[in-house]
Amino acid sequence: MGEVRERQKIDRRSALGLTALTLTALPTRVYADVPAFEMIPLWSATPPGGEGLSLKTQAVEAGDDPRVPDRHLSLIGLPELTAIRPANPDGSAILIVPGGGYSFEAYDREGIEPALRFAQLGTTAFVLTYRLPYEGWKNGADVPLQDAQRAMRLIRAIGPAHYALEPNRVGVLGFSAGGHLAALLATKFATPTYAPVDEVDKLDARPSFAALLYAVVTLRRPYAHEASCEKLLGPDASRQLRDAYSAEMSIVPDMPPCFICAAGDDIYVAPENSLMMYSGLRAAKVTAELHLFEKGGHGFGVRAQPGLAISDWPELFWRWGQGGGYFAPARSYAAR
Repeated sequence: MGEVRERQKIDRRSALGLTALTLTALPTRVYADVPAFEMIPLWSATPPGGEGLSLKTQAVEAGDDPRVPDRHLSLIGLPELTAIRPANPDGSAILIVPGGGYSFEAYDREGIEPALRFAQLGTTAFVLTYRLPYEGWKNGADVPLQDAQRAMRLIRAIGPAHYALEPNRVGVLGFSAGGHLAALLATKFATPTYAPVDEVDKLDARPSFAALLYAVVTLRRPYAHEASCEKLLGPDASRQLRDAYSAEMSIVPDMPPCFICAAGDDIYVAPENSLMMYSGLRAAKVTAELHLFEKGGHGFGVRAQPGLAISDWPELFWRWGQGGGYFAPARSYAAR
């Protein structure tokens, strides 16, 4: 992940009775115009189900342009948050979940880049580096959701004192398979997935809002993204297991409002995934907004696609969030 240039410490003992939380800054040479990112470990000890396991994060550069980092992460043994502080925080926060079919995580394209975009507008962004299933973890299918639940609780634990956050304005944004994980967090926020380890786990894991971008939603045929399903559940998952991890089958009336966006020409994750989620939310009377664009494909992140309306989704999401009271209403959308 690069050299460590500076270290900061946050002392949570006075508020939570815990040991000190250490943040380490990533090198900023590839992002010259932003402050150092803060790395926050999710777990104070071995993550659940990792006893005896030793993994070292692997980062593979997947891009063609050396000026634009596009790292894919895997073998994640120590999940963490990358926190990016805005210059003028408005009290809101987004937990950003990169995709990668549960085989890797598109850390830059679907993590850091959207984090920087929304930090420009005053939202504190936390990019989640989560454990991938079946890299040696016990109960492998549950480890991504364990990390997502823990991340939401941890943001609420440290956010008010150290990032000037309002706990009722903390949402989740997920892309592709990360959108599946975001959808599971939005629907299964109250489902116990691990034994509590400290005071943080007494806090609410329910996101205040959820945004699902070209998300894997269903693991049921015929619209399942089979590669994600196989990585999450194994090659011979039963119908019952597929149902249990299909987000549209887990919708509950008290889940957070959702913003959904996809492209009709997505050849990797069928747009029916987004349609099924939206239909289920409407049936449960959960507030939702759907944008299904004609063109855009898959994996577009926040990178502009000249001439395509889908490039406007961040602004549509921002305005939706302002209308819901999640983002500061006085601010205008001014992304570069």
